Amino acid sequence: MKTRIGVLGMGGVGGYFGGLLAKVYAESDQFEIVFIARGETQKAIAASGLKIITDENEIIAFPSIVSNDPITIGKLDFLICATKTYDIEESLLSLEKCITKNTIILPLYNGVDAPERISTLYPDNEVLQGCVYIVSMIESPGVIRKMGPYEKLYFGSDTAPIGRLKALQTIFKDAAIESYLVDTIEETVWEKFIFISALASATSYLNQNIGEIINSNSSRAVYVELLNEISMLAAVKGLNLPNDIVMQTILKLEKTPQDATSSMHRDVLAGRKFELASLTEFVVNEGLKYEMELPTYKMVLDKLDKINDAV
Repeated sequence: MKTRIGVLGMGGVGGYFGGLLAKVYAESDQFEIVFIARGETQKAIAASGLKIITDENEIIAFPSIVSNDPITIGKLDFLICATKTYDIEESLLSLEKCITKNTIILPLYNGVDAPERISTLYPDNEVLQGCVYIVSMIESPGVIRKMGPYEKLYFGSDTAPIGRLKALQTIFKDAAIESYLVDTIEETVWEKFIFISALASATSYLNQNIGEIINSNSSRAVYVELLNEISMLAAVKGLNLPNDIVMQTILKLEKTPQDATSSMHRDVLAGRKFELASLTEFVVNEGLKYEMELPTYKMVLDKLDKINDAV
């Protein structure tokens, strides 16, 4: 019996990591990689494979199956989820026939609310926690562009059987994915969330890319205020993060390509629906839960809410 791995969402994250898996396991007797995609993306991958363009090279990967039909997809051993957070419920409920009680689900979304939302839909399944650091995006249907050298995937669980976690880690390693099975996964996910939430909120609110924010005193001040507020929230929640988390996050940002921006800002610019609920509003709501004032986050949310409503 082959181990069947589904990848849901063929954007910058799912397309990139899914592509690496499909490339390595194309001829495998042990593994089958299934891309769950629809519309133009599905057509493009079925016709000519998934293309990944990096700064150094290009690869083309063909999955065993590319479909959005649950019957064609079949039962899955692992499901890696990387859609937009506003699609979590709809996309996962459509795969009910593919998810058995043994399916392990790995969410790689922006945000920290996904595992809880998935567990509400599938209470009997092991839902891991995970996050990635990568700058990658859809160039056209079936084509992913990755910028810069940065690509790290972290995952873990307090409850999943260690044997299956190690099996997944081996699957990633053999596909040359830089992945880490982490004991303190909640802290790792929150470290990433602090990075992505403040960046998405600042770039979208200021309508500026990373370089513009770093090089303007007033923009940088807004960004640092967001970092301070979300780091304070994490501390109040009892998460054990580094004392210099704000400084570390700023240094991380300074190493990111200056002409890049957040995926949320790209969606705002394109007039598409964007991940405000998971990346900005979630922080404001958590603040309310802990009776904390988060004025900069609130200011950003109020402005972006109006844009979001218009989409």
